[in-house]
Amino acid sequence: MFRNRKYVLDLSDLQYKQVRIPLEKKLLRACLWIIGSVLIAFLYGSFFEKMFGSPKERLLTQKIESLKLQYSLIGRQLDRSTESLGSLKLSDEIRYRTILDMDSVPETYRRGGYGGIDRFKDLTGYTNSGLIISYRAKIEEIKTRSTVQKESFKSIAERSVEWKRDMDHSPAISPVNVKYRLGDPFKFREVHPVYGTPRMHFGQDIEVPYGTEVYATGDGIIIESGYTSDGFGNFIKIDHGNGLQSLYGHLSSIKVVKGLNVKRGDLIGFSGNTGTSTGAHLHYQIEQFGRPTNPINFFNNDMTQEEFGEMIQAFGSKSKFR
Repeated sequence: MFRNRKYVLDLSDLQYKQVRIPLEKKLLRACLWIIGSVLIAFLYGSFFEKMFGSPKERLLTQKIESLKLQYSLIGRQLDRSTESLGSLKLSDEIRYRTILDMDSVPETYRRGGYGGIDRFKDLTGYTNSGLIISYRAKIEEIKTRSTVQKESFKSIAERSVEWKRDMDHSPAISPVNVKYRLGDPFKFREVHPVYGTPRMHFGQDIEVPYGTEVYATGDGIIIESGYTSDGFGNFIKIDHGNGLQSLYGHLSSIKVVKGLNVKRGDLIGFSGNTGTSTGAHLHYQIEQFGRPTNPINFFNNDMTQEEFGEMIQAFGSKSKFR
């Protein structure tokens, strides 16, 4: 019970006497102990914080690393979006615009320009400003390119409608089954088979039996139908638009009348031997802006007669004209 008490030997009377510390000294010691403890705790805390960081700093560091990871994932998505836009651009330029005979969209217009204005000034001054600004720039570029691509595809869609119409109206197939042999071509004939004099042959003759089906070679409107005394006999003339007209001569009978709209593959008449002709055949003629041109440049006979028949049947199933 006396282990916390201290005693000293008094040499004057050779007796042990208890050492009593004054209250002021006790208070001073207590204050020094508290100050020392606080100082040691502060030094320890500073050392620990310097070495390992504070809990708040560690939490903020974890959040920063998490944000960096999210930015990295966003960056990959942006790269994939850029690649997708690149693929769309290739389809736009190489496929659609080439086929449709449209001008290319300049690359400077696709990426856009901003005239040197610091658009990202509000993002500067941060630890990861470079990373944030680079991704923001990618987003702005993708937005610009997407808008341009959307408008480009819109113009392509509008042009494709016109292109399809032009293709449908172009006299692009044989007027009779391809199994029949071609006769006199588009050329200057030294001896006309009827008149016996030199004369230009402005069409393509096709050697077909009497009564062979004759089809419209492209969409258009019948502008002439009937008999003419200028050598074609019973004939039909179709205006296809874009300066193109097709003529079918020496027919035995006609199935259409002037003013009627026809589709490619519609049956319009039957071959014959009317007009200036020495035998049953079809005279097929193409005029471009009023000038006769070689019809063979508008169709070919590479398909089989079965394929030609299937094609005519397919055209007929879509036509309103019977």
